[in-house]
Amino acid sequence: MLLPIRTSIRPWRTPYANYALIIINVIIFLLTYGPHRCIVAGQLQIVPVHHWAEQFMLTPLHLSLRQFVTYAFLHGGYMHVIGNMFFLYLFGNNVNDKLGHIGYLCFYLAGGLFAGVGHTILHADPVLGASGAVAAVTGAYLVLFPRTLITVIYWFFFIGTIEVPALYFIALKLILIDNIIARFPGSIAYDAHLAGYAFGTAAVLAMLATGLISSSHFDLLAMLKRWNRRRRYRDVVSSGYDPFTGRTMTKQIKVKEIKKTAAQQKLEEKTKQLRNEIASRIAQRNLAAAAEAYLELIELDSEQILPRQYLLDIANQLASENKHAESAQAYEKFLTHYSKYEYVEQVQLMLGILYSRYLHQTELAIKHLTAAAKKLTDPGQLKMCNDELDKLQNI
Repeated sequence: MLLPIRTSIRPWRTPYANYALIIINVIIFLLTYGPHRCIVAGQLQIVPVHHWAEQFMLTPLHLSLRQFVTYAFLHGGYMHVIGNMFFLYLFGNNVNDKLGHIGYLCFYLAGGLFAGVGHTILHADPVLGASGAVAAVTGAYLVLFPRTLITVIYWFFFIGTIEVPALYFIALKLILIDNIIARFPGSIAYDAHLAGYAFGTAAVLAMLATGLISSSHFDLLAMLKRWNRRRRYRDVVSSGYDPFTGRTMTKQIKVKEIKKTAAQQKLEEKTKQLRNEIASRIAQRNLAAAAEAYLELIELDSEQILPRQYLLDIANQLASENKHAESAQAYEKFLTHYSKYEYVEQVQLMLGILYSRYLHQTELAIKHLTAAAKKLTDPGQLKMCNDELDKLQNI
């Protein structure tokens, strides 16, 4: 058997919305759980909730709109709620961080609704549980963090752990094997799960494609775009067509292009290796090694962008190592690509201090300190910012 126990990426902000959903689910379970026997469709069955809570289950033969929300907060037993909440904690924290609290709550409720619709279309049996909504969150994680490593504990003849990329673990194990191949007769709502996965994956891909949420080099959409560019490039080059001149290439030009492609592939492999090393070192909290790998990465390709949390951690680490120019470049890149960061004024303050005290670039220092002073709310930070501005303006 396989069981995921942790992921290699941690949320930048505290995922209050996800914690709130977990607490609400547990409280509602404790209030509503009360298994009892009753006649359903002419058969004696065990209903897992109290009589008064039966109306909140999703019952396709007696539907009401509220059931598409309420059913996702009911559970059929202790292992049911523990399993769902564990997976919600495992995958939901980072999705909450990416979507924001309000966006995440809306996404979770919409995932439960679509999962309920998927079950209702295909089945007449009553259903309850957060599995469909959790599947939607897991599908979102698949799109946003496909290359994140998930530590999985396994036990067959012996027990051990392995690290598996999220793309393979979620797509192959959770979706394909658990819900399509290994479907066993019983009370598991497989089609609700699949509807949740489909909604979570499609909705987040759509949000990335339309710019509703920021994309990164690590998400599934970026991976698909890179794959498509490489595919198109190989196709046009192999056909003898030069996409830059519009002419058919001679054999000599083709050879040069193939060599150039090989060099590009070597560069891409080295870049990928360094990015993986940065992610691994940060997961281990070895920021010094991560910063060293980052400097090597930008020396290879100065356009490389790391995820927000990684880039900020490395910029702070470089500043602590007194690598002021490198730190300033990392902070500038952060402001360029993550300008909507909720504490952007603190980054501007740090950058202004670097330019003022260590790099002696007065104009840039005044620019960033002025921008920071407009947004800072902490009295100590605001005083530091204004004092530095006064010093620069009186030079």
